[in-house]
Amino acid sequence: MAERNLDFDKVIDRRNTRCVKYDFAKAKGMPEDVLPLWVADMDFKTSSYVEDALAERVKEGIFGYSDVQTPYFHIVRDWMQRRHDWKVEEDWLIKTPGVVFALAMAVRAYTQPGDGVLIQPPVYYPFAAVIKDNGRKVVNNTLFIGEDNRYHIDFADFERKIQEEKIKLFLLCNPHNPVGRIWNEEELTKLGDICLRHGVIVVSDEIHHDFVFRGTHTVFAGLKKEYAENSITCTSPSKTFNLAGLVISNIFIPNRELRHRFYGEMNAAGSSEVGVMGIIACEAAYQHGEEWYRAMLAYVKENIDFTRRFVEENLPGVRMTDLEGTYLVWLDFRDTGLGTEELENLIIHKAKLWLDAGQMFGESGSGFQRVNVACPRSVLAEALNRIKKAMHDR
Repeated sequence: MAERNLDFDKVIDRRNTRCVKYDFAKAKGMPEDVLPLWVADMDFKTSSYVEDALAERVKEGIFGYSDVQTPYFHIVRDWMQRRHDWKVEEDWLIKTPGVVFALAMAVRAYTQPGDGVLIQPPVYYPFAAVIKDNGRKVVNNTLFIGEDNRYHIDFADFERKIQEEKIKLFLLCNPHNPVGRIWNEEELTKLGDICLRHGVIVVSDEIHHDFVFRGTHTVFAGLKKEYAENSITCTSPSKTFNLAGLVISNIFIPNRELRHRFYGEMNAAGSSEVGVMGIIACEAAYQHGEEWYRAMLAYVKENIDFTRRFVEENLPGVRMTDLEGTYLVWLDFRDTGLGTEELENLIIHKAKLWLDAGQMFGESGSGFQRVNVACPRSVLAEALNRIKKAMHDR
């Protein structure tokens, strides 16, 4: 059986499919006719092996409570070892309905109300949300842009904030969403050693770990045994294979005590089994989706390069931050002279685009826009040309 879903140029009409990306513009305060390149799912059909596996399961016609058996772990284990050179054990694995849910459980499990939790903005906005919504305090170690057009960590500030705010938990984003950094071994080791020195537990969100365009993704827990014992690692097939709606994530917690505390919060939240379709999709993707994954990755890489060229040649005053990983381009509009509100008006009402405004990722994201380029190139070109025209006409 051959992979069928390799035409990434094909434009698929996702409207009227209960699609958050396309069908809820008006409900979320946007004009109904915007072109959406915001939320991080792809406009590509997933692997045909996943399609077929789900269709076969539907034929059974019974969708009762379900759980995984050992073959599921073996399939996940093999993907992690093959793709990331990381050996995991079966008792480390906890399945959750998404990574954001896991972040919330970790905040509840490892901190108390009022405690500070450290994040590195501009960062994926649910990081701050799960901290605030659970009555904890957001503490920022703000990233900065270097002369190399990449974001970097202020390690002195990182350690100072841990000491001053009595931090117990750090939420790491690697690869980093939205700035596109893949933290290298030296950077991760500095972070890990500081956290060990001060007794800070690390939650490493590695959901974008399969999108690497320069360098190598390093699993934080794989660097040192001490890091593995002091961290939880959040993964999912959802970004890699466009399965977000099936709400399946694989969380790895080597430390028995940390695992017990995490389970305790899941039980308190009333969470037990995940959906059977997520289980089926994960198995099919990791076991049979390699050809689709490689082809998709190459196509997305071409989209990133296309965007970089377009910005350089057609959008004066706009700069694309150097991107090492994820399919989320981070555009810097600060040199265009547009204020935050002016920029939003230009993007939404002039260009008729729905992107992610940078300020939602933290104050340091003001003046930026996040663009999801995991779409057919014709759609991407249309979006970029809309920005070009809107800027020319202003």
